Amino acid sequence: MKHNFSYFFKEGVGNMFSHGFMSFAAIGVTVACLLIMGTFSLVAYDLNENLKDLQRENAVLAFVDENYTDTEAKALQPKLEKLTGVASCTFVSREEARDNYVEQYDEDDLYEDLQAEIFRHRYVLHMTDLELMDEMVAELEQVEGVVKIRADEAISNGFITVRNVAGVISIALVTVLLVVSVFIMSNTIKLTTFDRRDEIAIMKMVGATNSFIRWPFVYEGLLLGISGASIAFLLQWVLYEALVRGVENSDTMQLLRLVPFGEIWLPVAVVFLAVGVLVGVGGSLTAIRKFLRV
Repeated sequence: MKHNFSYFFKEGVGNMFSHGFMSFAAIGVTVACLLIMGTFSLVAYDLNENLKDLQRENAVLAFVDENYTDTEAKALQPKLEKLTGVASCTFVSREEARDNYVEQYDEDDLYEDLQAEIFRHRYVLHMTDLELMDEMVAELEQVEGVVKIRADEAISNGFITVRNVAGVISIALVTVLLVVSVFIMSNTIKLTTFDRRDEIAIMKMVGATNSFIRWPFVYEGLLLGISGASIAFLLQWVLYEALVRGVENSDTMQLLRLVPFGEIWLPVAVVFLAVGVLVGVGGSLTAIRKFLRV
């Protein structure tokens, strides 16, 4: 039988509303599972972004030979910018180093007459990836004019460990949640199909083809999946924005930075829609296959 989009779509919508409770249950489970998976994924994403910020703040200091003039010291910058893993390279003169020191430590004006000559010109190097720190330090040691390097390797190794562990845990938990969500939602849709097994058997006995029976269920599953994904996305948006406002208004969580939902709504919407469609259509096809053997 030739596939008739409008007829099968109408049948799918009719089936969804004629079995209201089971459809409501399927949408409800879809929403719940997507919310759980989405919330955890966003928390893991924000955690990873905060770790990146902390990594960027962990800088390497390269001190210039004290006999170098301002011009000679500044001439080193192009060389340092080409080193492995350098994201930014900022020159700090003796005077700036002295001013920073006084501002940070001179609470009783003891160092207001401190001479800039006792400080060295230096460079502050931020990295693209902390795992490249050892390689960059080795290259820094070969740069003529750099006489001392300060790199907090213990801190960088700690960041790397936290990032790797967080990444593994996040991937593992999101994968488990996705598998569980697909399983629960698929079985819920199977229940809606099982509720109509007699209807399917009658259609088979009067000569309806498998394709004719299958398509309304496919459209029904598609509509259930899209409906659940849409509701879950809107609820996720509301919950996430509430969390962002809560963090911003909290005095104890000011160090945390949550990415605004406006910057990530598109990939979240695409993932929610893809999962909803996959589970809705896949669950319908899997469920109907058993009853088409009548």
